[in-house]
Amino acid sequence: MTTTAPLVIIGGGQAGLATAHTARTLGLAPLLLEASPSVSGSWPHYYDSLALFSPAARSALPGSSFPSAPGDYPTRDEVVAYLAGYAERLNADIRTDHKVSRVSAASPAAGGADAGFEVRCENGQVFQARQVIAASGGFGRPYRPQLPGLEEFGGTVLHSSQYRRPEPLAGQRVVIVGGGNSAVQIGIELAEYANVTLATRHPLRFLPQRLLGRDMHLWFKWTGLDRAGWARPLLTGGKGTPVLDTGTYRAAIAQGRPDRRPMFTRLDATGVVWANGTREDVDVVLLATGFRPELSYLNDLGALDGDGQPRHRGGVSTTHPGLGYVGLEWQRSFASATLRGVGADARHVLRSLAKQARTQGQAADQPLPSSHR
Repeated sequence: MTTTAPLVIIGGGQAGLATAHTARTLGLAPLLLEASPSVSGSWPHYYDSLALFSPAARSALPGSSFPSAPGDYPTRDEVVAYLAGYAERLNADIRTDHKVSRVSAASPAAGGADAGFEVRCENGQVFQARQVIAASGGFGRPYRPQLPGLEEFGGTVLHSSQYRRPEPLAGQRVVIVGGGNSAVQIGIELAEYANVTLATRHPLRFLPQRLLGRDMHLWFKWTGLDRAGWARPLLTGGKGTPVLDTGTYRAAIAQGRPDRRPMFTRLDATGVVWANGTREDVDVVLLATGFRPELSYLNDLGALDGDGQPRHRGGVSTTHPGLGYVGLEWQRSFASATLRGVGADARHVLRSLAKQARTQGQAADQPLPSSHR
């Protein structure tokens, strides 16, 4: 049996929930499919001590402020609780334990050439929708770079997605690959228990967490960097990811807790060869190398490029009318993959798809109210 809906949203994390809220404000009745038993996306799987790099005042989804003091930096568990409460207040059709396995074009027998998409779940449920938003985000697939000798290395290799707390690595020699916020935060925590080095291709770039008494994220908003796609070269530009810091991180690294070194040239069976030619035994290589989108359910549709990245412009598919994305890193701006940024992107994508449908003469099952046309 096939269930029909005007809009199917795939993913029940911050991107999917923000998209569902925005869809309802635009007069749509979204159906949200979440793979796990509860909503909250990737957040429950991050390391225990994770704290946001933006204050509560700048860490909210549309329509619901974060229940913490505006200047607090929410923890992982606070974010999980916030998302669960947000979902309860949505009054939307949310179906957990519905992992999407495939999205394909709906067959003519299911409604004609303009029938949209067929969405199949691993539990056997099938849905048909004119519009589909892939909101499973940009953090579903841990990125493991092809480091020379990595396959030969006989020690422990972990991705940051597998790291939870420092105690299991106590007393070991650990090299962390990466120089972003998470790499630095994990490295400083772990350095209290182990001998830790951050290995990076570029020197660490520290930005002040606060400037003239205001959090840097407020400055991003006021200067427009929050919403500007052109800011990407400025903030990344091949010189390393900026690390927001109150001064504590810089001081700890200056004291060698952990130390920072240029990237090693290769690994061997038991250790690393550093850029200066010296060799050192290592117990653990921890890859804080980020994530890529997990959108394999779109493989058969032909919406992805050879690296599994979606073909889109600002979150609107360039291959399939009616298909959109929310939650991708740098989808439209610096904030696109953050709690504060997904709402704006969701509104942009939903309005673009509605305009696209009207242009193509498709009669939406639930058209937007006239105030949004």
